[in-house]
Amino acid sequence: MSSKNELPDELWRKILEIGIKSSNFIFKDLCSISISCRRLHRLSNEDSLWSHLLSVDFPNQISSPPSSSSPKSLYKIRFERERERKLLVYKRAVLRKESQVSEHLRKLREIEVRLSEEREKLKSAVSELSNLHKVSQASVALNVWQPEVVRGRQKQTVEQCVVPVESRIHALEMEVKLCNQQLQVFDKAYRDENRRLDVAKEELQSMKYHPLRDYKLTSNESHENKMKRKKLKTCINFNVLTAPDKQGKTT
Repeated sequence: MSSKNELPDELWRKILEIGIKSSNFIFKDLCSISISCRRLHRLSNEDSLWSHLLSVDFPNQISSPPSSSSPKSLYKIRFERERERKLLVYKRAVLRKESQVSEHLRKLREIEVRLSEEREKLKSAVSELSNLHKVSQASVALNVWQPEVVRGRQKQTVEQCVVPVESRIHALEMEVKLCNQQLQVFDKAYRDENRRLDVAKEELQSMKYHPLRDYKLTSNESHENKMKRKKLKTCINFNVLTAPDKQGKTT
């Protein structure tokens, strides 16, 4: 079987050119090949390969490189610029999504306030309606014979009411009905807004795991990894010390 050293440079160069021109090779593949051996490192750094990568990956940037810059250096410069541009676009998208989450939270708090106000209004209307029903019942009871003590209490209840009972009862019944309708509307709005908030939070969470994100270990994660490496190193050293030698004795 022929080794790679027996293949001429022209053949290896042709293989790399075919890989790049057929879009099967990207810059990462070319960089990976360059660290495999000295020969491929030399061939993978040739200007023709990087010039083709430049034209494929940055077709809109057709400015010719300075005479002092190689195509590989120019590719690195343009790649860094493009990565910075994408990173800025990503950060703006994250900020917009965070703003959406904040807006959903603000709307939810506003709906909660409206719900609380409407519940208090309903509670007050129901309480007043209950009292008016008692007044109405007391006024009817005055027309029939009752013990004097009960009759006096009912008369006092009727005299304390300063509004027309029947008309006020009708108004309160309408108000209770409207309050219940408003509560249903606010409750539906709250559920819809909460659902939109959950969707925005999920989108924000997925965006924060963007490949361009700079993943840095927190202090706790770093400490845990250091402890794991230390523990693993201790176990390896112990196994090496207790391993039997060629004569079957432990060192």
